[in-house]
Amino acid sequence: MARKATIIGGGVIGGGWAARFLLSGWDVAVFDPDPEAPRKIGEVLANARAALPALADVPMPAEGCLTFASSIPEALEGAEYVQESVSERLELKHRVYAQIQAVAPNVPLGSSTSGFKPSTLQQDAVNPSTIFVAHPFNPVYLLPLAELVPSAKNDPDIIEKAKEILREIGMFPLHVRKEIDAHIADRFLEAVWREALWLVKDGIATTEEIDDAIRMGFGLRWGQMGLFETYRIAGGEAGMKHFMAQFGPCLSWPWTRLMDVPEFNDDLVDLIAGQSDAQSGAYSIRELERIRDQNLIGFLRVLKERNWGAGKVLLDHDARRRDVMPDPSPDSAAPMTFAHLQVLPGWIDYNGHMTESRYLFASSETCDAFLRHIGAGMDYVAGGFSYYTAESHILHAGEARLGDRLTGSVQVLGADEKRLHLFIRIRRGDDLVASVEQMLLHVDMKAGKACAAMPCVLERLMPIAEAHAALPRPDTAGRHVGQRSR
Repeated sequence: MARKATIIGGGVIGGGWAARFLLSGWDVAVFDPDPEAPRKIGEVLANARAALPALADVPMPAEGCLTFASSIPEALEGAEYVQESVSERLELKHRVYAQIQAVAPNVPLGSSTSGFKPSTLQQDAVNPSTIFVAHPFNPVYLLPLAELVPSAKNDPDIIEKAKEILREIGMFPLHVRKEIDAHIADRFLEAVWREALWLVKDGIATTEEIDDAIRMGFGLRWGQMGLFETYRIAGGEAGMKHFMAQFGPCLSWPWTRLMDVPEFNDDLVDLIAGQSDAQSGAYSIRELERIRDQNLIGFLRVLKERNWGAGKVLLDHDARRRDVMPDPSPDSAAPMTFAHLQVLPGWIDYNGHMTESRYLFASSETCDAFLRHIGAGMDYVAGGFSYYTAESHILHAGEARLGDRLTGSVQVLGADEKRLHLFIRIRRGDDLVASVEQMLLHVDMKAGKACAAMPCVLERLMPIAEAHAALPRPDTAGRHVGQRSR
């Protein structure tokens, strides 16, 4: 049975939370009195479906069920977690919490607030120990950070449970040790925002020039190293102490106007809005969101390839989900299923089908899982031995499209001490999408030549090969290119 989250407030942030939970396999109930909430969340969810799976290298869980409740008590039925994302009005939040805790006083209740401290949110609550800040960043379905801020009144077990739930949906819960207004990230952003307003007001830069300064320069550094690690490198071989000694005196220079806020009047609003319209007005908000999402996917996947920053969160999340993937089929007297895959947006070609390289990738994932099963995984490779592919032949029997769930199975056609002959089937349900016939040689990597596999591998491989010898030989095994089907 799917787990359930309740989202109170269906705006941009609430919709992002709903999408994150839904695509992570949770059922989601949303309460928002706005009659447009289903349309708005539907649009956010459509963007999320096109974006979040592109960050994963294992199949996404089956999408949860989305419902829209007519009342808060209805939305809370069976909920394991509640996320409040209503407007930043304290009296409204307190009214919502009273309604929630009248029905579910012990359920973890996170607030998306960007400014209020948890102790402020907890005032006069029925059970303050369950209320905490879980402040995300837009788009919630792509960016992993959630500032998790408790107060002294919070139950530590509730906070740990909330952190685990956030990790389960692929987020990075940053436990803020001491509550403070606006938490960590928004306090930092507010300082940058104030300085930017002055630069525009004083005619030094336009909104576009300021954005260019960020996205063409230090924003790229911050995105993968943050502030202090960036400055540590700026200090050269001498490190952070040298940087502080070199640039510390600048703190007393009148470089910024952070303590002096420009008057927030109609003239300033018109100036900023006009420049922003000229900069970005050619795109609709939905178009800008899709452009943003695709750029973030590219950036995050690069970080993922390097196991760095937010990319490490994605890799860890993949690993967690791999741990709950179905085990290889135990029946060695039949082709054994080893891989469960999903066709992701980055796998699609100009025809809307899975591109050829991804059929080979699916085969490789299946073969690698089989090699791990017989004891020839990465630990074996670290010992200097590996199976190398000597020859492959792929036959396309169908078409896979975006979102299709695929399985990869292995039939051993032959094996001896040095050679491994496999027939791999890639299926969508019962339909064959492709088959890959593969010959592998066992190699001494240091010597650079074929050699006999270690006894520990052969002890696991040969019984499977013997069992598979009784299976019907695939019709297309040994087929040459262009040969007609039988």
